[in-house]
Amino acid sequence: MKKIVLAYSGGLDTSVAIKWLKDTYKAEIIAFCADLGQEEDVAAAEEKALKSGASKVYIEDLREEFVQDYVFPMLRSNAVYEGSYLLGTSIARPLISKKQIEIAIKENADAVSHGATGKGNDQVRFELGYYALKPDIKIVAPWREWPFNSRNALLEYAANNGIEVPVTKEKPYSTDRNAFHISYEGGILEDPWAAPPDDMYTMLVSPEKAQDEPEYIEIHYESGDPVKIDDKALSPFDILSRLNAIAGRNGVGRIDIVENRYVGMKSRGVYETPGGTVLHAAHRAVESLTLDREVLHLRDSLSNRYAEMIYNGYWFSPERKALQSFIDETQRNVTGVARLKLYKGTCQVTGRKSPLSLYNADLATFEEDEVYDHRDAEGFIRLNALRLKSGGMSS
Repeated sequence: MKKIVLAYSGGLDTSVAIKWLKDTYKAEIIAFCADLGQEEDVAAAEEKALKSGASKVYIEDLREEFVQDYVFPMLRSNAVYEGSYLLGTSIARPLISKKQIEIAIKENADAVSHGATGKGNDQVRFELGYYALKPDIKIVAPWREWPFNSRNALLEYAANNGIEVPVTKEKPYSTDRNAFHISYEGGILEDPWAAPPDDMYTMLVSPEKAQDEPEYIEIHYESGDPVKIDDKALSPFDILSRLNAIAGRNGVGRIDIVENRYVGMKSRGVYETPGGTVLHAAHRAVESLTLDREVLHLRDSLSNRYAEMIYNGYWFSPERKALQSFIDETQRNVTGVARLKLYKGTCQVTGRKSPLSLYNADLATFEEDEVYDHRDAEGFIRLNALRLKSGGMSS
């Protein structure tokens, strides 16, 4: 191989990978850094990649595309993996894969590469994306080839070769950040009984240190997507950034879980998803007014399946695309406003309204009405009890 395009983050693994790939394959290494809103110095990342041995660096501003074309479609589904994880790392991988393949085609590269470990989910997500978009592409996965068997070994290699890395032996956990979240894994977090250190967190304050007064916000939706915060129209990325700041100062959006990886093992992860947590609650609130009962229940029955597709790396699969079409159809009337109260780690819906609301106060009231005949319920109950009564007589 003469030319390899590496998905470069500037972290420990990919910083070491540039030199290792160059030395092992005697190839030209092109680094690709995706700006997904991780709030890092991209100019410094470019300089670092070149210093580490890359011949060229692509830095792509993908923030709006990431939120509009990946995060928002996922949020329309209310996808949550194993009841807790909002899929912040998972949803970023398909866009990185897509742009990486585009660069490989442009540069006439022989192969693409990534820094994901042989134990993790990201290797699957990256490579399923590569193969879906360019079936004949060659893939080099350093963690499955190089002699280093631990991150401490990588730290030693980096020190011996003058490679600057953000990970230290004092803070050996791995992080991944984008506009939607930040994750912390490995190192001192590998003991599921050990509490994370207070100085580890980045995007939000602890609930104990959050502001003492509750904060109220209103989020406006059109066809399933947020379009305004407090009557101010914003772009998709700006909406998420604004909510990250609001939820962050109120301590909203932190979880600590043990999850089941696709490759077969359990893994402890700590995640901060401030804006995403608020958007999940707000979207549910508007849906509660505007979605037909059976449509809502059918969509919910598929949300877990959708979450698994994202988590396992099947964004470009025909089943995900087909399911997305159904989900988007359900969202045509999800238009309205949700009002939320954020206070010391909690996010509570305090109101919702919609011009397309299916809520009928005349039907729902416990007071006197002229719409609903209570006697109709008796026949309804008797019909639904037929099979239960039959089962009871035969047992």
